[in-house]
Amino acid sequence: MSAPATTSEAALQSALATVNDPEIRRPITELGMVKSASVRADGIAEIAILLTVAGCPLRDKLRSDITEAVARVPGVQGVEIDFGVMSDEQRRNLQTSLRGAGGAEPVIPFAQPGSRTRVYAVASGKGGVGKSSVTVNLAAALAAKGLSVGVVDADIYGHSVPRMLGADGRPTQVEQMIMPPQAHGVKVISIGMFTAGNAAVVWRGPMLHRALQQFLADVYWGDLDVLLLDLPPGTGDVAISLAQLLPSAEILVVTTPQAAAAEVAERAGAISLQTHQRLVGVVENMSWLELPNGERMEVFGAGGGQTVADSLTRLTGAQVPLLGQIPLDTRVREAGDAGHPIVLDAPEAPAAKALTAVADRLAVRRESLVGKPLNLRPAGR
Repeated sequence: MSAPATTSEAALQSALATVNDPEIRRPITELGMVKSASVRADGIAEIAILLTVAGCPLRDKLRSDITEAVARVPGVQGVEIDFGVMSDEQRRNLQTSLRGAGGAEPVIPFAQPGSRTRVYAVASGKGGVGKSSVTVNLAAALAAKGLSVGVVDADIYGHSVPRMLGADGRPTQVEQMIMPPQAHGVKVISIGMFTAGNAAVVWRGPMLHRALQQFLADVYWGDLDVLLLDLPPGTGDVAISLAQLLPSAEILVVTTPQAAAAEVAERAGAISLQTHQRLVGVVENMSWLELPNGERMEVFGAGGGQTVADSLTRLTGAQVPLLGQIPLDTRVREAGDAGHPIVLDAPEAPAAKALTAVADRLAVRRESLVGKPLNLRPAGR
């Protein structure tokens, strides 16, 4: 049986244009990945695809998506895909198309004046308050709303975000760009993706600064609505570097109701006085344990979150709200260990609802002022 006249290269190209590269999330036709596409007389579509790197970890995903798209073209009886690899020049052209002309020198896109990405630095005064759990669940909840979301696991020494988010892939390097793995619609990068096994990271200030800079500038994030950074506890090198690299980042403080934790959390939030960053609010985690009879057991005391919010409001002179109180729930831990955030795994759980409510308050894309009239007039007119 021969392919009908309606089956043309244009029809194949249209079908291939519906296939996005799994890492870059743009059509493979725009990225120069389609080397050739034709249909033989027997109706078999022959597609030649150029991968960005040899051993592309998402080759099977591409094969499946291409086969499904091309098989819908009238007259196609089967699909054969031949994978090749881009040349150095083709990879450079790809980098230029993604970053623009002159884009070989990486810059931090979120620090540019026209950036519309909301950047939230999730901070805590001490470890063990569930900062990473909050970060992961907020990211998953925001992505579930249809936003484009990225997470930087900036807790260099205590990195845990990839496991909790279920991001078990490895970054792919294309020229000087790093393509981050994705899980649940969230792009994520972590130092844990570059170390062997569970090896410890023993770095000092300058190396930490450079690692954070590379995560922000060398990683191809695309057009993000929200970027979350899971900071290490305290007010050390990474928090200082973040203020230098992303001065427009907004700080989200996580604490528990415990008085001692709240005092330390106040110090983490008060760093904004020195860095001149905005405090977006406070999240109180592990607020209470709901018992089978409906009563609440306040395992870690009560009021810590509101205390931190009130104290930071007084210190900064700007309103710092308590964005939410997250109850204790073993399913938060179980879902994190399994790589399935509770906001997706058990969305009706009280903890999931509370986390989703916080995400609702953060799900606002910054409007760019570029090209907009500001309607400002000189004084006295």
